[in-house]
Amino acid sequence: MDHQQEYQEELQKVQDRDFTHSWVSSSAFLFYLSVFCLLAFFFGSCYKLYTKRYEKNRIEAVQTPSTQYTPQYK
Repeated sequence: MDHQQEYQEELQKVQDRDFTHSWVSSSAFLFYLSVFCLLAFFFGSCYKLYTKRYEKNRIEAVQTPSTQYTPQYK
């Protein structure tokens, strides 16, 4: 009978430490994981926008003389 009680206590210890059996530790882990993923996505997006902003292959728009600030008509 003593072995059965020791087995139950050991099983309870393992389940307390197990991710799938502990709702509190699993929800905290998933919360911090989601925060990390959102921050990584945010900073990755900001970095990509920053590097694309100064790209040298820009197309220069041609402005016709009639649409300038002081238009020149023919």
